[in-house]
Amino acid sequence: MFNKLIPISLIVLLSACGASQPPPYQKDRKPEDRNQYSGAEGLTQLQKDKSYLMNKELSDKCTKARIDLAIAETDSNTSEINKQKTLIASTCV
Repeated sequence: MFNKLIPISLIVLLSACGASQPPPYQKDRKPEDRNQYSGAEGLTQLQKDKSYLMNKELSDKCTKARIDLAIAETDSNTSEINKQKTLIASTCV
């Protein structure tokens, strides 16, 4: 009888472990708002989110530099034009 209880208890135990696993990441949130990752799939998504956020930050800096360049050109501000052109060269891909 003891030999029959071991497989049954192992099956129950393993099925209970699988039921308590959290989702790999918060699929319903934007990458900016995600803060919980678990397992291999979660780590893969974490890397994707980090890459996305870095690219978004560069894109935002590029856009801001282009706007500031247009303003500097309107004002004929040579030093600001040079500064913004340097920023554009380093952030715009």
